[in-house]
Amino acid sequence: MNEELSYAEMLEIPVETVTVNHTKRKKKEPKEAEPDLKDRLVEQVNDRMQETEDPLFAQSLPIEREEKPVSGKEKRMKRLLIGEFAAVCALCAAIFLTNIFLPASAINTFVRGLFHGEAEAADTRTYADFTLSPVVNDYVDVEMTVSDTGILSFTAQCAVYAPCEGEVTSVNGDDENGYTVELKHSDSFSTIISGLDDVYFSVGQTVKSNVPLAYSDGEGSVRVMFYENGDLLTGYTVAENTLAWS
Repeated sequence: MNEELSYAEMLEIPVETVTVNHTKRKKKEPKEAEPDLKDRLVEQVNDRMQETEDPLFAQSLPIEREEKPVSGKEKRMKRLLIGEFAAVCALCAAIFLTNIFLPASAINTFVRGLFHGEAEAADTRTYADFTLSPVVNDYVDVEMTVSDTGILSFTAQCAVYAPCEGEVTSVNGDDENGYTVELKHSDSFSTIISGLDDVYFSVGQTVKSNVPLAYSDGEGSVRVMFYENGDLLTGYTVAENTLAWS
């Protein structure tokens, strides 16, 4: 408005005669949002695919498949497999329960045989099948005595040997009271040696008659006992530290 008055003054037009018209600008109407380019492109491609009946377009449609009827043979096979599975589960449950409540049952013995292999052959040798060896060295001067009950005893500082080859089945005792060793020579014949101060072998190891088994410091008596099926043997003799069955 000020600019129009200034312009009227420049032209020397009386201000009172000047009419000022205010014209309002028309607001632009918002354009309708055009569809997104991606959506338009998808629509165009779909229209073209439908028009041309392109087989690629048909692949996107769900495929209807005919259900094949199950034959009687397949039903029987399915039932057989289910039955076998149930039988295996029942067997496993039975083995588990018998292991808990009946560990010595026949089925458990059979299963243990499968996993542990064949049992070791029985050693049916008796004491008479073994030749006794001295339990001390020849150069050791020691007096050995045999009691009426069959207990061999001696007191000497020496190495102590097994009377014959065998396996160590137990080692008991301590340094203060001495040690006791049990040797298994066969399923029925065994030897127990007590009063030892040191033992050189552990349970499960095999000993030879010519390798020291233990040591005695000579302060206590060493005792040797032979057993056959749990009975103490008395039928042997001692001569110059040599043992022999009588």
